[in-house]
Amino acid sequence: MRIHFIAIGGSAMHNLAIALKKKGYDVSGSDDEIFEPSKSRLKKYEILPEKVGWDTSIISKKLDAVILGMHARQDNPELLEAQKLGIKIYSYPEFLYEQTKHKKRIVIGGSHGKTTITSIIMHVLKENDIRFDYMVGAQIEGFETMVELNPDSEIAVFEGDEYLSSPIDRRPKFHLYKPHIGLISGIAWDHINVFPTFKNYVKQFRIFTDLIEPNGSLIYYDGDMELSQIAANAEVDEKISYQTHPFKISGGITTLITELGEINLQIFGEHNLQNISGAKAVCNKLGISDQQFYNAIKTFRGAARRLQILSENNSTTVFFDFAHSPSKLKATTEAVKKQFPDRELIACMELHTFSSLKKDFLPHYKGCMDFANKAFVYFNHYTVKHKKLEPISEDQVYKAFAKKGLQVFTDSNVLFQELSEMNWKNKN
Repeated sequence: MRIHFIAIGGSAMHNLAIALKKKGYDVSGSDDEIFEPSKSRLKKYEILPEKVGWDTSIISKKLDAVILGMHARQDNPELLEAQKLGIKIYSYPEFLYEQTKHKKRIVIGGSHGKTTITSIIMHVLKENDIRFDYMVGAQIEGFETMVELNPDSEIAVFEGDEYLSSPIDRRPKFHLYKPHIGLISGIAWDHINVFPTFKNYVKQFRIFTDLIEPNGSLIYYDGDMELSQIAANAEVDEKISYQTHPFKISGGITTLITELGEINLQIFGEHNLQNISGAKAVCNKLGISDQQFYNAIKTFRGAARRLQILSENNSTTVFFDFAHSPSKLKATTEAVKKQFPDRELIACMELHTFSSLKKDFLPHYKGCMDFANKAFVYFNHYTVKHKKLEPISEDQVYKAFAKKGLQVFTDSNVLFQELSEMNWKNKN
């Protein structure tokens, strides 16, 4: 097949392009900007566009399909040409479904934890020599790409994002996969530019449960009130709830308490103990025994940008975490403080998403940095303007977080100066 990607530079898009190239497809693509690591990886597989920008001459009836990325606009010239010629246009989740519609699909949804749960399942299946297709939203150790499609696999594991599928397909991505096993980790309002009310946001997860295949299973975290209500009303053949896995913390190491003995982990945080329980429930449904699961989880080091260690010495560790929403920010700061109770925690948060920079949404961050000994929040006035949002002030941010001693910065150089002058002994 000949496939053309419009907006090939996106993280999911370029990984799908590579997966199809490896599968033997004739792949081309275009974009108006391509950054690293997408650029180098596309070049390695000889599918990096020769020039930046859109070119309608690429679009012809010789193409079998076009895959449209969310980064493109509805008036994209290549898209308009493809529509004019009647070429089949897919969003990438729609195309992933087409590639795996005869396989057993496992879809991991939720406002938080879905990348880590998907990553754990992938790690466990790989450790137990089970072949599978996958799509995950982060780079995982031991996996070259974030998407893989195998002709001889019987299972597909997808991270199910609730954001829109494409500029011309306004359905949430996770509505397109129709899982046999669907997991929801929790619900906390996000993407308010698309889902303007919490009620509307919650509805997307209710629809997701309706799309689980006949004789399918819904796995859910029962510590979430909203989610428990959805599960109670879901017309699914099997419902499996999970809780936080029993654990203890000693000497900076988190240990699982199991019937098979104690299992030391390389990840930590109560949210990750929930993620482990959810992943285990999925793996058990796929025929993985408890012993096989626990043997594999010992070597799981986490997904990129999820409490990723950037640097460390005997008295200090620097973590990076993609925790932009209130629930994630609270979970990650609490996790680090509880893992290292004898160290001061310095937490730096950048407000950069549409939701986080919206004045009416800011109060949702109240108390989210309470576990930090010192808390810094940075935002850029230009970013607020670029997203066409109402201006916000440093004082509004300070009041919203309601954290005593919080410092708010709008100049990154000033923030870095503050951090560089700090004594970092016995601090994270």
